[in-house]
Order: sequence, then structure tokens, then C-alpha cells
Amino acid sequence: MRRLTHATAFGTPWTSAESDRIQDVFDGLADGWSEEHVDPVKAAPVEDALARGELPLRGRWLEVGSGTGAGARIVADRVNSLVCTDLSAQMLANAPDLAPRVRADASILPFPDDSFQVVMLINMILFPLEVDRVLCEGGAVLWVNTLGDQTPIHLAPDDVLSALPGDWTGRTAQAGTGLWLVARRG
Repeated sequence: MRRLTHATAFGTPWTSAESDRIQDVFDGLADGWSEEHVDPVKAAPVEDALARGELPLRGRWLEVGSGTGAGARIVADRVNSLVCTDLSAQMLANAPDLAPRVRADASILPFPDDSFQVVMLINMILFPLEVDRVLCEGGAVLWVNTLGDQTPIHLAPDDVLSALPGDWTGRTAQAGTGLWLVARRG
């Protein structure tokens, strides 16, 4: 999974076969996911980023790879607007009804350019061109690995900044068992 995460972030084409494989894996994990992966320790990086990352809470937020709603559980009542997307229909079916849920392949998001002030990715494969495309001017990317460098879908903050197109700056910190990065176009 780490090789796929790194390769995709740095330009290896995403194929329908990869999409189908990842969808099948996460559809199969969906039923027990929240019990195993949603807890206060893993939520700590998102909580800390909200407290110290200078993120615009009044704008429109997009969570890419929202799974069963771990991120939505934290931010839904704090942000003005949230949309959650995931490739796995089963993950979305197991998510709480806290925000609109859209089944979507993150390599081709079904939103217009410049739609969101924040794009949040928690333990998610990065599709840099799509994230950049849907992010508004002056917006921010919130990248979270809930288990830090032990997260199976992991990119170091410097790799995230390098993978995003153009010039980006970021602020990062560790919290709980994980880490967060708030990235902005330089």
C-alpha cells in the first residue's frame, strides 16, 4: 500500500484495475472499520490541526477518502459546510449521516474547479492534481496520518508538499499517535 501511495502521489497513472482493487479491499473492511479505527487517540491529529493549524472553519470542506466518517465525526459540527467522498460504497453506507456523502474516485472528483476552502485527507492516497484543482485560491490541504509513519497509507509531510503541483508551504505537528500537515500554496 505504501508503494502505491507514493507512486500515485508522484505521477504513476491510476488505473481502473487499481481503483477496483482498492474498492474491493475497503468494501470488505467496512463493517467493522469504525469499531477498530475511530477512537480519540487517532482523532488527536485532526483535533490538534483544528486547534493550531489556522484552518478556515467557515468555508466549504471536502473530505476525500472519508471511509466510515472518522473525520466527519470530528469536523462536521465545527465547519460551515462539509462533503464526504469515498471510493467504497460500503464505507459510505457505514458512515453516520453528518454530511452529504458522495461515492467518487479521488482521481477524478465530481466537483468544479475551486470548490472548497479545505480539502481534508485522513490516511488517504493523494491525488495531487485533483486536490489542487478543487481547492480554492487561498485554501488549505489538511493531510493526516493517524499512526504517523506507521500508517499503511503514508506520505511524509515533505513528500505531500513536493507532490502537490506548484509551490506549497506547510505547518506540521504530531498529536496522539499521528501527525498532521496543513499545506497552502506558496
